[in-house]
Amino acid sequence: MAGADGASGQQAELEPVVSLVDVLEEDEELENEACAVLGGSDSEKCSYSQGSVKRQALYACSTCTPEGEEPAGICLACSYECHGSHKLFELYTKRNFRCDCGNSKFKNLECKLFPDKANVNSGNKYNDNFFGLYCTCKRPYPDPEDEIPDEMIQCVVCEDWFHGRHLGAIPPESGDFQEMVCQACMERCSFLWAYAARLAVTKMSAEDDGLVLSVDGPGDQEVSKPGNGEHQASVLKGGAAEHREEAAAGGNAEQSEEPCATSSSESHPQKVLTNQSLNTELQSGCRLEALRAKPFMKKDTATYWPPNWRSQLCTCPECMKMYGELDVLFLTDECDTVLAYENKGKVDQAADRRDPLMDTLNSMNRVQQVELICEYNDLKTELKDYLKRFADEGTVVKREDIQQFFEEFQSKKRRRVDGMQYYCS
Repeated sequence: MAGADGASGQQAELEPVVSLVDVLEEDEELENEACAVLGGSDSEKCSYSQGSVKRQALYACSTCTPEGEEPAGICLACSYECHGSHKLFELYTKRNFRCDCGNSKFKNLECKLFPDKANVNSGNKYNDNFFGLYCTCKRPYPDPEDEIPDEMIQCVVCEDWFHGRHLGAIPPESGDFQEMVCQACMERCSFLWAYAARLAVTKMSAEDDGLVLSVDGPGDQEVSKPGNGEHQASVLKGGAAEHREEAAAGGNAEQSEEPCATSSSESHPQKVLTNQSLNTELQSGCRLEALRAKPFMKKDTATYWPPNWRSQLCTCPECMKMYGELDVLFLTDECDTVLAYENKGKVDQAADRRDPLMDTLNSMNRVQQVELICEYNDLKTELKDYLKRFADEGTVVKREDIQQFFEEFQSKKRRRVDGMQYYCS
């Protein structure tokens, strides 16, 4: 008997224990995630008729457009209606995209929701994400061969996803930044380094100590970190600059194959400046020109940015022209952010959400409505009191506890009904 009790006790220890609070928190988290991704997109109508949608949830169909074929993206509604049984890659959200479902990229499939599409959407942009590959390492996510737990972070410019350890700079805590710009996009949009010196929350790797860092500003100087930690300036030579660019290009090529090893260190003091002081300092003229007049570092790393950092970008005619040439005009649009998309989805879902109880009540007559409301209130009150006992005692609610509750509730209900007296006049 004792052996049986020991075996049952051991089995109980092996079974995962989940509290009611854990279940409710997990459900809320999943609901928020779904709302964030899907809330701003229509689940019933193909988005093609809206043209290039500013931001929407997108998917790629591996069944219809496998690797080796042309990449294509489909909207949320088409993922349900036209590709429901197919293998899909979730692309999260992408900007300025028009649904491809059923166009010339799909050889044997016609869109059920909007079949009259152009052969191609020339304004769409594609990358390896459409084949389920991400980051500089070009690996799937989740990666069955990757044993290192690492979250993926989306670049706000190219919208590719990257492992935190492959970004060259240690990601801050998730609550400490809102957007990230990857190494390649920082190199292409090098003007951002002038802002990064004042706004970014990037932490550089400790391995960078002693390396030669490029500095833009008056005199085009180069800064190195001696052993004592003090900065020393020297004249920048053209040959050295070319050699550094070649080395950086080589480093990028190697980085795409091997993960970056990084460790944390304190942020550079030049990066610590509030938005308020930046606004005060740059009240007139071109903000970017004023920032470029002061030394700042360029590094082969990603950068991490706080909320509302885009509002600090200069919008003078020359800068707006530069944004257009670099195809990053969206950086001046606060509504372009994923956060703005998520908030819009939450508001839309809250407005459209219908209460099943109210729908049921509207289909009943007055007597049935009163009876249902009474039953519902009784159930809610008794269930709340029943679960409160478990919360007060700190015990776990088991399947048999819930079954027992409803059996007792039904028994009480039968006793109430059997005890009622009916009178006929």
